[in-house]
Amino acid sequence: MKEKPFFIRAEWDEEAHVWVASSDDVPGLVTEESDLEALIDKLKYMIPELLEANGVEITL
Repeated sequence: MKEKPFFIRAEWDEEAHVWVASSDDVPGLVTEESDLEALIDKLKYMIPELLEANGVEITL
């Protein structure tokens, strides 16, 4: 089976002083953190949970 990558956008919100992550590939993904490392750590848990909740099968 060919694996499809999930594209995640991470953008700095200058006004709110936070990193904001969103994705068209992961339904419901919108989150923010004050630094990029914290955002990445948060996404490691959020993405699999959101994919499972939306019935998207992933293979590791």
